[in-house]
Formats: sequence, C-alpha cells, structure tokens
Amino acid sequence: MDIQPIDQSAIPADVRAAGPKAVSLYSAAVDFESQLVQQMNQELAQTTGDDSSDDSDDSSDDAVTSPSADPSTSMYQQMLPDALTQSLTASGGIGLADELWRVMWQGGAAGAAGGSGTTTGGGSGS
Repeated sequence: MDIQPIDQSAIPADVRAAGPKAVSLYSAAVDFESQLVQQMNQELAQTTGDDSSDDSDDSSDDAVTSPSADPSTSMYQQMLPDALTQSLTASGGIGLADELWRVMWQGGAAGAAGGSGTTTGGGSGS
C-alpha cells in the first residue's frame, strides 16, 4: 500500500498549532491507523470469502453458486479491502490516529518535562 502525504487541511488545528514535530507525530499515527484498517479489511474479506468451514458435502453446486467462481468477481473482491481502506482514511479514519497522537504527544511532553509520561486526569477535556 502506498502511503500518501497528509493534506495540511486534514490535520487538526491543535496538531498544526503544536508545531512541525507534532505534525510529524500525527502523520505517523495516521500511517499506523491506515495500516491497521488495511489489515482489518483484508482479514474481513478473507473471512467472508472463505466458505471452507461449511458442513455441506455437496461441492458440485459450489462452482455454479460461488461468487469466486467468476474471475471478474474474484478480482473485485481482491480490490475491495483497498477501496474500503482508502474510503475510510479519506473520510477521517476511525479516530485512532487522533487518540494515538494525543497519547504520544502528552507522553512526550511529560517525558521532556521530567514527568513519568503518563496522565492522571479524568478525561481528554472534550
């Protein structure tokens, strides 16, 4: 999967305001989220396309009724995880990148200030 650079308008204002190091850290979080979503979508496609666990003994109908019997359908099924991943990440992802960035940024700021790198607050202030 080819990872595209992040459009500056897609980066949250608080990340941009924190400086170039924060933007770099956010970019890494978005890349991680994209890779995770890609893997999840590939696993989903594999599990939905795998009918080998069926208890049916009659495999003569499988070639006729199975969507994977058609080469063009099989090709589209292989493209589906990538398309779904691109669509999800283009629409803002699943929210994991934002949370990862906040945790890493707070941990890095606390570590630089001599703290333990953990927060003890009751929430994110949202």
